[in-house]
Amino acid sequence: MVVLIDTNVLLDFLNKRTPYNAFADRIIDLCSDGTIKGYIASISIPNIFYIMRKELTVKELRGLLLDLCDIVDIVGIGKQKILTSLLKEDFSDFEDCLQIECAKQVNADYIVTRDLSDFSGSPIPAILPADFLKIC
Repeated sequence: MVVLIDTNVLLDFLNKRTPYNAFADRIIDLCSDGTIKGYIASISIPNIFYIMRKELTVKELRGLLLDLCDIVDIVGIGKQKILTSLLKEDFSDFEDCLQIECAKQVNADYIVTRDLSDFSGSPIPAILPADFLKIC
């Protein structure tokens, strides 16, 4: 099974945000052991770095993100994905449009997220981490 993991789930994992981190930890474990193929959009890395920069040192952040990149693959965002996302008038969140474009590129079965409403028009089904773990 192939999944694109949304930034909020990655933050749950990295920040150990309870109670959500239990689900995020399990999803990352499934990626690590090869049970599922996990991808993240390249935009997630700078977003995570920016969000977590006040909580950790740069060295700690780099270490966490390098470890994460050993577990999941990264889907790039180029000009075409940006243009496609900018032209989607039915989505108000630009970053989520980019996440969808990345999920489409890797033929993801699901986008694992805690914000289902942000992906209501996505051609790739969005699923909550807890629900994903029930079918995985």
